[in-house]
Amino acid sequence: MPGVDLESERTSGKEELKRWYRLMHMGRTLDDKAPNYLKQAIGWSYHAPCAGHDGIQLALGLSFRPNKDFLFPYYRDLMTCLAAGLTPYEIILNGISKKEDVASGGRHMSNHFAKPQIGIQNVSSCTGNHALHAVGLARAIKTYGSEAIAFCSQGESSVSEGYVSEAINGASREKLPVIFVIQDNGYGISVPKRDQTANEFACDNFTGYPNLRILKCDGKDPLDSMRALQQALEFVRSGAGAAIVHAECVRIGNHSNSDKHELYRDEAELAAARAADPLPRFRTYCLEHGVSEVDLLAIEAHNLEAYNEASDKAIKAPNPDPASIHDFVVPEPWTSAKYPEGLHTGQGPGLSMLQSINQTLKEEFRLNPDTYIWGQDVANKDKGGIFNITKGMQQEFGKSRVFNGPIAEDFILGTAEGFSRFNEKIRVVVEGAEFADYFWPAAEQLIELSHDYWRSNGQFCPNVTVRLASGGYIGGGLYHSQNIEGWLTNIPGIRVVVPAFADDAAGLLRAALRSRGVTVYLEPKFLYNSSLSKTYVPEEFAVPFGKARVRREGKDLSILAYGTPVHFALEAAERLAKEGVQVEVVDLRSLSPLDTETIFASVKKTHRALVAHEDKVFGGFGGEVAAQISSACFPWLDAPVERVGSEFTPVGFNRILERAILPNTEKLLAAAKKVLAF
Repeated sequence: MPGVDLESERTSGKEELKRWYRLMHMGRTLDDKAPNYLKQAIGWSYHAPCAGHDGIQLALGLSFRPNKDFLFPYYRDLMTCLAAGLTPYEIILNGISKKEDVASGGRHMSNHFAKPQIGIQNVSSCTGNHALHAVGLARAIKTYGSEAIAFCSQGESSVSEGYVSEAINGASREKLPVIFVIQDNGYGISVPKRDQTANEFACDNFTGYPNLRILKCDGKDPLDSMRALQQALEFVRSGAGAAIVHAECVRIGNHSNSDKHELYRDEAELAAARAADPLPRFRTYCLEHGVSEVDLLAIEAHNLEAYNEASDKAIKAPNPDPASIHDFVVPEPWTSAKYPEGLHTGQGPGLSMLQSINQTLKEEFRLNPDTYIWGQDVANKDKGGIFNITKGMQQEFGKSRVFNGPIAEDFILGTAEGFSRFNEKIRVVVEGAEFADYFWPAAEQLIELSHDYWRSNGQFCPNVTVRLASGGYIGGGLYHSQNIEGWLTNIPGIRVVVPAFADDAAGLLRAALRSRGVTVYLEPKFLYNSSLSKTYVPEEFAVPFGKARVRREGKDLSILAYGTPVHFALEAAERLAKEGVQVEVVDLRSLSPLDTETIFASVKKTHRALVAHEDKVFGGFGGEVAAQISSACFPWLDAPVERVGSEFTPVGFNRILERAILPNTEKLLAAAKKVLAF
C-alpha cells in the first residue's frame, strides 16, 4: 500500500499489545496477591477479585482520560483503576488502608480504589448508588459545556436497584454524556442472575429508553471490549444521549474473601470459569500477533519485581493517625462579619417566612451564578412549588438553573451529589421531597452526602442544601405532617437547622448557601404564612450554625424549643408572666451543631428546664438536649428536665385527632407548671 509503513504499523501494534499485557498481568498479580495480606494480618480484609473481568476493565481504564473525564469505579474495579492511572503502590496502600492511600487515607473499605486528583471518584460500598452521582456529574458536564465523559462501572446485579433505573432514565431523558458499564459475571454474591431479572442481559431491561445506545461485548476480551467502548464514546460525544456497555465476564474466584462459592457452584461450573480466564487467552493472542515469548516473560518478571518493591514500600508506610478521626466531618462554615451572632435590632416592614425564603434564594442566586435548584414541582410556568417558595425563580434565572426533577427523591438528591463534584464554586439547593414525610426514598443518598467529605479524607465536599417542608398543624395527616429531625440529627457530617421566624429563615438559608458542606434546612410549613413568624429581615442578614437565640429573658424556667413550638413557648411564657413567673425562652434554631453553651448558661441561671418540640417525645431530639443538660448542669438543677412533644403515634388527618397528638401552648403550660412545682 503506497504511503503506508507496514513495518512501523506492525511495530506500533505490537508495542500496544505489550502495554496491554503489562497492565493485565500486573492487575492479575495484584489481584492474586491481595489475599496474602489478610493471611499475614496486614490488611486487605475486603477483597473482591477482578479476575475474569480483565478485558472490560482494561478497556474501561484505557478509555478514561486522566484529568479530563470522570470515572466512578465499583469495588471490583482493581484492573480498571490500574489502567486508568493508579500505580501498584497506590493500589496496595488502599488495600492495606494506609495513611497515604490516595482514595481515602485508610478511612474507606479496602478494595475501594480512587484517585480524585485525576478524576477517579471515591465511591461508597452501597452497590450501584454511584450511578446517580455519575448522572449528576454528567448533567454538570453538559451544563458547563465540557468535553468530559462520566463513566459509571458496576456489576449486573446492582442494576436491580431502583436508583439505577432512575439514573438511566434521567440520563436518557436529559441526553447526558455518561456511559454505564455493566460487568456481568452471572452472580450477585451467591444470587444467580436469573433471580435478578427475566432478561438474559440486564441491559435489555432498558431497550425502550430513547436517547440510549446499548452495546454488548465479551468482557473477557479486551479488544471486543474496546470496540464497544469506542462505539459508546462516539454516540455520547455526538450529543445523542447516554450509552450502556454490557460486558459478559466470568467470576473465577469467590465473590469476595468472605464468600465460599463452592457452596453454590459445582466443580464443572468452576472448571469452566477457570478455562475462560481472560489472561492466558490474551497471552496467546499476543503470541499469535508478533509478541515473543521472551517479551512476555520479561514483562512478567518486571511486574513481579515492581510488585515486590511496591508492596515492601506500602507495608512500611505510616498508618492513619487515630487523632485525625474528627478531621473532615463537617467543613468550616461561612460566617457573616456583620452578624457574627445571628442577631439584629433592625425594624421595618415584616416579611412572612415564605417571602423571606423566596427573597433569600433570589438574592443568593444573583450573587453566585453557580447556584442551582431542582426538585419536584419547583418550576412550571407561574407555579413555584407546592407552597410557591420558588415562585419567579425560573423566569429570572432560566431553565438551566431552576428546573423540575422527576418524582424520584433518590434521583433528586443523588444527582445533586454528583453535580456538585464538577467544581467547588457550585452550590446546589434541592427540595429533597415535597414534604419531609416523603424524604425516605432519598435517605440512602443523604447518608452518602453525609460521609463523602470524611470518607474521601477531605478531597470531595458536596455543597448541597436540602430544603424540606416539615411538620404539622395543617390538617395534612400521614405523609404531610411528620417530623424527621430526630433521625437527621443522628447522622454525622450534616447540619440540621429549623427556623421559627422569617429573619432566621433568611439568615440560616444564606449561611447554608454560602457554606461548604451539607445542610438540611427544615421549614415548618405551618409558619410559612403565619403572622407568628412575620418579622423584619435586614439586608444580608445571616445566622451562624450552632448559635441559639434567647427570645425572652427569664430567671425561673428555661424553655428550649425550635420551629413552631417556639411560638407556643413564648405564649406560655407570656401567660406565666401574669402569675409572676419569669420564663426564659431559647430558640435553638440550629440542632446540629447545637449551641450547648447558650443552653447551659440559661439552665444554670434558671435551674429548671423544659424542652419543647413538635416531634414525638419518645426517641425525639429533645431526649438528646435533656441528656446534655443532665450531664453538664446536674448540680444546678432543682427539678428533672421535662419534655413536651407529640404523642407516640402517627399524626392523624382529622383535626380533632391532630390536636390530640401534636403539642400546643396548653400542653407546654401544663409541663412548665409541673417543673416549677417540683
